[in-house]
Amino acid sequence: MSILLNILKGRTAYLVVLFSLFLVLMILISLSMGYIHIPMLDIISILYGKISGNLQILENTSETYLTVIFDVRLPRILTCSIVGAALAVSGGLFQGILLNPLADPYTLGVSAGAAFGASIAILLNLSAAFVSVPAFAFTGACTTLFLVMFLSYSSKNPSLSLSSNNLILSGIIVAAILSAGISFLKFIANEQVSVIIFWLMGSFASKTWTDFFAVLIFLMIGLFISMFFARDLNLISLGAKSATSLGVDLKKVTIILLVTGSMLAAICVSVSGIIGFVGLLVPHTVRFITGPDNRKLIPLSMIAGAFLLLFADTITRAVLPHEIPIGVLTALTGGPVFCWIFKKNRFK
Repeated sequence: MSILLNILKGRTAYLVVLFSLFLVLMILISLSMGYIHIPMLDIISILYGKISGNLQILENTSETYLTVIFDVRLPRILTCSIVGAALAVSGGLFQGILLNPLADPYTLGVSAGAAFGASIAILLNLSAAFVSVPAFAFTGACTTLFLVMFLSYSSKNPSLSLSSNNLILSGIIVAAILSAGISFLKFIANEQVSVIIFWLMGSFASKTWTDFFAVLIFLMIGLFISMFFARDLNLISLGAKSATSLGVDLKKVTIILLVTGSMLAAICVSVSGIIGFVGLLVPHTVRFITGPDNRKLIPLSMIAGAFLLLFADTITRAVLPHEIPIGVLTALTGGPVFCWIFKKNRFK
């Protein structure tokens, strides 16, 4: 905590407060929107009564409003926000480690591993078991990460092990194999193929407080590790030789941050399915405001990622005539931006 407080000073502190206010406002707006419209003043009153423990306010409130807010909308909204925050932090770590502005949490095939694990759970009809699909997805993501690191490591030339090129190529190879495996699982799934496809497209429907707290715990751990090694991540951007000469244990820091970023992506995918482009676009956009300093970039990206994903989920849930999987919306909007970033960076 002291590390975070020492960093968040001056202009960065003002930006964190400003971004946080926008996020809170977005949460209130999202709570009010939906099939049942709830006035903003009623939402503020209900939340105040719940936080302050003023039972009189809650007793004078409609039971429908209380059920809709605390059992339906608030768990989904907070889960969506925390997933967006975790994906943005993960994306910032990957872009810093791989020294590539086009990197995101799924560069190393973590999403493909999670999707493969979840598809197996759905195919075996384990969805009724307690957290079976998220557990299989998380296990698949973790296994994929360590497989990619194993393929990237070379005992004959340790100096090149875990390099950006090796990691990206290994991730592409593993992701291609897993994608073929997912296609085969969908082929043999028969009537369950629709469930697999819907999960792969990503959604926050029917999320619970358990989902929120699960991601929150991992995000807090990931944020602490990210801020602790933020200075080392800045030095890595100077190049391997410069970072080593300045006292950075390159192999140790790379492994720790790779595991941290992948674990954040894994827990997000296990809860919400595959949601692309958030980890790519948010850190890249916030970098225009903060510059390359990861000590400022990571906390601001976290808040901006929460806002962006919640904004997208509110559109799919309350604005569009029919709810579509949020992964489809982020892909449709993020794809063109990805192309623009790629085109822009080709000529640098």
